[in-house]
Amino acid sequence: MKNRPLIAEALGTALLVFVGCGTATLIFGFGAAGSSIASGVAVTSLAFGLVLLVLVYAIGPISGCHVNPAVTIGFLAARRITLADAIGYWIAQFAGGIAGAALLYGIFHLSSRYTKAVGLGANGFGASSLIGTNAGGAFLMEAVLTFLFVFVILAVTRGTSNAAIAGIVIGLALAVVNLIGIPIDGTSVNPARSLAPAIFVGGTSLSQVWLFLIAPLVGGVLSAAVYALLYPAGKKE
Repeated sequence: MKNRPLIAEALGTALLVFVGCGTATLIFGFGAAGSSIASGVAVTSLAFGLVLLVLVYAIGPISGCHVNPAVTIGFLAARRITLADAIGYWIAQFAGGIAGAALLYGIFHLSSRYTKAVGLGANGFGASSLIGTNAGGAFLMEAVLTFLFVFVILAVTRGTSNAAIAGIVIGLALAVVNLIGIPIDGTSVNPARSLAPAIFVGGTSLSQVWLFLIAPLVGGVLSAAVYALLYPAGKKE
């Protein structure tokens, strides 16, 4: 079936948003972690990392499990995917992310405690940041964290790497960037993960989402440039 990779990307992104943003909403929106910000950050980071880890093994053989437009642009810049395929992946990822956020919104909206203030795990800066980070700080952090995340993916999925442990490394990489990024801007490193909840939350989240669409793409392109420098293409690649 020709569209299997696109279906896999849409499904994978939907599940990533559902589990990751769902956990973030329960922790920070509904206050499931109580007053402990540290435990909330740790649990949310693990949720994002673990769901990506299992998705890599579940749909990686079908689509490569990008489930992230920043990863796809990194692969495009590294010449591991064609522009036509990348465009298809981006459409599938954004569609899947919106579907996952819609399902979350539908579930949480049935709770008597849900209000717009609870949110949906959306990203933000300024008053929406736990430490009050401004747009410049959030942009720089997103670019750096996405660079790290996508660079790790490019490195562990090259031809000479051990494919059996790639999923573990990729999942841990996402958990690590979330550990530092959540207190700053909620951690995006994934435009589809950011746009989807912002659409349903609206307001400030939607007005600030531009940063979380652009900065991760910048980080993805930079990761491909550094990867090409450190891992010159050869026959084994």
